[in-house]
Formats: sequence, C-alpha cells, structure tokens
Amino acid sequence: MIDFNLQRYALLALASAALFGAAAPALKPIAGALHPVLLAGLLYLGSFVGLALARAARRSAPAEAALSRRDLPALAGAILAGGLAAPVLLVWGLSGLAASAASLLLAAEAVLTMLLAAMLFREPVAGRIWLAAVLILAAAGLLGWTPGVSIPVSPHALAVLGACLLWGLDNNLTSRISLADPFAIAMWKGLVAGSVNTAIGLALAPAAPDVSWLGALAVGALGYGASLVLYVFALRYLGAARTAAHFGTAPFFGAALAIALLGEPLTAVLAAAFALTAAGTWLALTERHKHEHEHAALDHEHGHVHDSHHQHAHVGDEGPEPHSHPHRHAPMRHRHAHFPDLHHRHRH
Repeated sequence: MIDFNLQRYALLALASAALFGAAAPALKPIAGALHPVLLAGLLYLGSFVGLALARAARRSAPAEAALSRRDLPALAGAILAGGLAAPVLLVWGLSGLAASAASLLLAAEAVLTMLLAAMLFREPVAGRIWLAAVLILAAAGLLGWTPGVSIPVSPHALAVLGACLLWGLDNNLTSRISLADPFAIAMWKGLVAGSVNTAIGLALAPAAPDVSWLGALAVGALGYGASLVLYVFALRYLGAARTAAHFGTAPFFGAALAIALLGEPLTAVLAAAFALTAAGTWLALTERHKHEHEHAALDHEHGHVHDSHHQHAHVGDEGPEPHSHPHRHAPMRHRHAHFPDLHHRHRH
C-alpha cells in the first residue's frame, strides 16, 4: 500500500521524469537541423531563461536558502561533470554507435547514480529499491533494443557509459546541496552549461539563429529547467538513489507521448516495458523505511515549517512559514518512517 504522505516527494521525481521524457519527442522535428552540441547548449540556455522568467514573475520571495560558499565546490563539480564533460563524451560516443545501442547504454544512468550514492556517498539503499531500478532499467533497455543489434565494447561505448557516470556524479553532488534554492541551482547549471556548449557547438558548426533555436529554447525551459527544479526538490527529500530510480521512468514517458502525439505504434515491446516500469515504480512507492534513529546536533539553513524536526527558537523577524533562516537542530532520538534526506544520514 502506498503511503502518499510519505511518498509525496516521489511524485515530484516522477513529474521531473515526465517533463524530461517529453523532451525527446518534442525535439524530434528539429533535432536534425542543429549540431548535437549546439542543441545541448540551447536546451540548457532555455532552462536558464525559462526559470529566470518564472522567478521574475513571482510576487514574493521564495522561502529558500541562498547558495552559500560551502555549496560552491559541489555546485561547480556538478556543472563540470554533468553540464560540460558529460555532453561532450555523449556526442563523441554517439558518433560511433547505432542509436539503439546508445539508448541501451544511456539507461545505465540511474543504476550508476545509485551505485555512487551507496558506495561513494554512503547513502543507504534498500534491496527493493535496487530491484525497482533493475526493473526500470530493463524497461528502458526494451524501449531501446533492436533485434540483432549488439553493444560493441569500444571507446565510443565507454564514452557513453562515462557520460552516464558523470551524470550520476552530478546527481549525487546536487543532492548534497539540495537544501539550497532549487531555482538557483538549476539556473546556474543552465547558464554555465548552456553558454559553454552553445559556444562549442557554434565553433564546430557555425549557424545563424532560426526558428529551430526557439523550439530548442522552449523545450529546454520545460524539459530541462522545470524538470531539474522538480528533481532537486525530490533529491532534498528522497536522496539521490531513490530519486534516480523514479527518474529512470523518463524513457517510458517519452515513448508514451510519441504514441499519443506523433502517431507511433503501440507494440508488444512497449506494453512489456510499461509493465516492467509499473512494477518498478510500485516497488519504490510502497517502500516504508521505519526504525528508531538518532539525530546529532546540526546547524544549517533551508526552507522549512515547524514539524517535529524543527523545534527551535526565533528572534521574531523570520516571517510566516514556510520560511528560511539559520537554525540549530538539537540532538534527538525517535522513530518514524523516513528516507535518507539530509536530515537522515545516520548509520544502519
């Protein structure tokens, strides 16, 4: 049975996956008109522009903590790994692989994110979450599989896997700073990655702006910008591994939209992929991790309401809830259902 109060943040990860998955069929009419690196740059720039406009339209300041100096190393690492190095590896890798083989390799991102979360960042990952990831990975593999196509062991294949590994590192580094304003995190990623990749793309294949640029910017605003904001919120409350497991459903959302909007056929393979995706998502959504645990003293700042974890003193100028201000968590021991967010990084 799904505990929707506990799993409400998983819906943010699934919404993020849906927006990102929708980008692929939306880009199909214009993908051939732009160099891949230029397209990647415009998508990132579109995310920055879209989020900047959304933030400007807000009438009140967000109840979120600003990025601090201690967040900058992780932010810089995430941008370098996921926004700059990974796209270059991906484009070079794709140049030497069949599209179907590349699609199968790209499905590895979620599992690599989980492996890094568990092995490098010591995030606890339950067995059912690993199984959910395997089922969703199998579904993505089915969508990208073509009979008779094999994945060669080549530098190009390794480059695509390297891109997935860098995106996994990006996801985990972003998780470490997810208590900061998700809009600010996504906007910095979009601005830096968009500017650099656009410049590289134009250097590789000079082109004048046309209507395809506007299409890429529009898709980037939703498929990258809005998707990334939702993803960072999910990271904040679920941790990197569980968010990645849910985000692994993105290829299915893209395939479903291709059927609905582009008239692509509904096949037995797609039906099987849907069944695997549904099973994996159900496993992740029905997880209930509950035990007695201890919170050490902790000082930090983020947007919050005064729940059982936020019982602290105020000076009177913090404003209505939700609000953000520096606060201290006193040591506490209690029992409740939880996920490995940044308040629950205890030993198991």
